Amino acid sequence: MPTCEYGCERCGHEFTTVLTVREHDKARPKCPRCKSRRAQQAVSAVFVNTSRKG
Repeated sequence: MPTCEYGCERCGHEFTTVLTVREHDKARPKCPRCKSRRAQQAVSAVFVNTSRKG
């Protein structure tokens, strides 16, 4: 599951959350500090860990 970084437009709190692709497409997550849904996803690097079959 991808880890997404968000910034709340209401209180400015930056937070990280783990969402499935389905959850990510449904709605914005609530800010853990002020409970607002005015969170914008931040641009961040992506790290993918894969297993090697060999």
